[in-house]
Amino acid sequence: MDPTHAILFEPVKIGPVTAPNRFYQTPHATGLGWQRPQAGAALRGMKAEGGWGVVCTEYCSIHPTSDDSPHGFLTLWDDDDIAALALTAEAIHAHGSLAGIELWHGGAHASNRMTRVPGIAPDVQPAMFHLPTTARAMDASDIKAFRGWQRDAALRAKRAGFDIVYVYAGHDYLPFQFLSARSNTRGDAYGGSLENRARLLREMIEDTKEAVGDTCAVALRLAVDELHGPRGITSEGEGREVVEMLAELPDLWDVNIAGALGNDSKSARFSAEGFQEPYVGFVKSLTTKPVVSVGRFTSPETMVAQIKRGVQDFIGAARPSIADPFLPLKIREGRADEIRECIGCNICRAANNEAVALRCSQNPTMAEEWRQGWHPERIAVLPKREKVLVVGAGPAGLEAALSLGRRGTEVALAEAGGALGGRILRESTLPGLGTWIRVRDWRAHMIGKLDNVQVYPGSTMTAGDIADFGADHVVLATGSRWRRDGVGVAGMEPLDLPKALTPDDIFAGAAVAGPVVIYDDEHYFMGGALAERLRALGHDVTYVTPHAVASSWTVLTDEQGFVQGRLLEAGVKIVPLHLLEGQVPGAVRLACAYTGRVVEQTCGTLIVVTGRVPVDDLYARLVAAGVAVSRVGDCFQPSSIADAVYSAHRFARGFGAAVEPVLRREKPPLRGLL
Repeated sequence: MDPTHAILFEPVKIGPVTAPNRFYQTPHATGLGWQRPQAGAALRGMKAEGGWGVVCTEYCSIHPTSDDSPHGFLTLWDDDDIAALALTAEAIHAHGSLAGIELWHGGAHASNRMTRVPGIAPDVQPAMFHLPTTARAMDASDIKAFRGWQRDAALRAKRAGFDIVYVYAGHDYLPFQFLSARSNTRGDAYGGSLENRARLLREMIEDTKEAVGDTCAVALRLAVDELHGPRGITSEGEGREVVEMLAELPDLWDVNIAGALGNDSKSARFSAEGFQEPYVGFVKSLTTKPVVSVGRFTSPETMVAQIKRGVQDFIGAARPSIADPFLPLKIREGRADEIRECIGCNICRAANNEAVALRCSQNPTMAEEWRQGWHPERIAVLPKREKVLVVGAGPAGLEAALSLGRRGTEVALAEAGGALGGRILRESTLPGLGTWIRVRDWRAHMIGKLDNVQVYPGSTMTAGDIADFGADHVVLATGSRWRRDGVGVAGMEPLDLPKALTPDDIFAGAAVAGPVVIYDDEHYFMGGALAERLRALGHDVTYVTPHAVASSWTVLTDEQGFVQGRLLEAGVKIVPLHLLEGQVPGAVRLACAYTGRVVEQTCGTLIVVTGRVPVDDLYARLVAAGVAVSRVGDCFQPSSIADAVYSAHRFARGFGAAVEPVLRREKPPLRGLL
């Protein structure tokens, strides 16, 4: 280990328990929830095996009035929930780490779609997430009952074996709704002054400590700034005052920022490593208790600086622990160069928002620990050393070459271009996406450590070349290309667009003459990022989409508000709810998505960001020639980087198997029902 990193491995006392080091996996969603306890336990256990001194669960509901269905969340509603959660605590303890549990009540944030019980809030308040329902105001008896639910859940958490029990007052959930004057207009002892608005929070901490504080640490997760200016909690104002008020009461402070638009989970496109420090950096000066916060930390040097500068006592991480569950161990063992760094793409957040199991662009094994038995650092070696040719060195090709190489095959990786990376080389040049090159860099670096993988850049392969190579198996990872006929999500009929450009043309250096119209019927990052880039180059840019907002799929990555805000600030004209109908000299024809009414938009260059098609021309020829060949990544199914990497990894794991691997499912017991 680099001696400058030793400070990261010092034990830290948290109330009655002691963390073995300063690596703290803060609570984060997995999409597994109460329905998949074995998968959840395996995921958290992997973090502990990787050296995280504290490993926390995702949000755990304390009562049926806090139901976040269909999203994956945990429950401690009654004693029947204890055994399932004990699996997670045991998996974490098996590797010597502390197990934390985040007790949660969403208040007006809870949809209660499954339980169908009325929601509760400090005041009569419309339910969040645009549901046509309203949360009722809590009276004195409701508050008393709520305190009892927190206490009961804490006791169950203790019985389940957890070491750290949370009081959760962040992300606009119920205790924070009481705290903020934006959502609390009560006139009783729980409203009005900040002391009154903080009363419930104080009582929750006291109740939890009284219930379990003899053996469990009590952590407070608090948003010290909700980024709504003086109307709400701010780190210079009431956020600071709350910390001063409660400074020594919890055993640990877990501090962050809240508010709309995914502020706490900002992508790398809109934030840098350690981006929360300006808001949370004051907390440690006001308390003797340990402090943890997050900031998408991936650099050991940045981590050390956070500790030495007195910003925090632990290195909090969610996304970096997803990208590399073994980050702490790699630092301890002097293998920091092998850290699989988070790229900050927020595809993990998209999975949670879609209510599916966690996924990651860097780590294809995430959430597959139990379901498929995958380990991020280990892969079975094949009994027979075969010769495999991988054609294409984008995300999928690199992952296939690396994983097959780790399995012991003789791998030749052929790339037509002069540099490795494929789509990553292009996409990482877009505004804010520089970190995405890590997908290439890590795999290329790890391939460089294998003597059984040979890399051949600048090698264009024909079907004849491939057949002559004589590999036992060929893997095509030749990517995809953007369509220029306008076929996308909403526009399903091909259009005659003879002068249209695609993102491929722009990356290849095609001349652009203004005014520019970008038609986005793909809805992820590309259309908005191209608009931002071309506007920065001085072009007059109009962004057109059939959807109501720009880059609408980025709602799921918690980026959409930032994307649209940046485009508007840059002077990009946004035309929503219109479909591309065709090109005419000097203009494009656009049809209203609702009425069909056609308007013309002045246009010098049309760029269509719509669908993609696989570049798989070689496949049919190789099959016809009797070559054993498979496709991975975008040349099989154009999709996200995460899906491309997963596709290649899954292929490599299954290579040589006689049968398709079985995906294990967690099923409820059926005894007595049939």
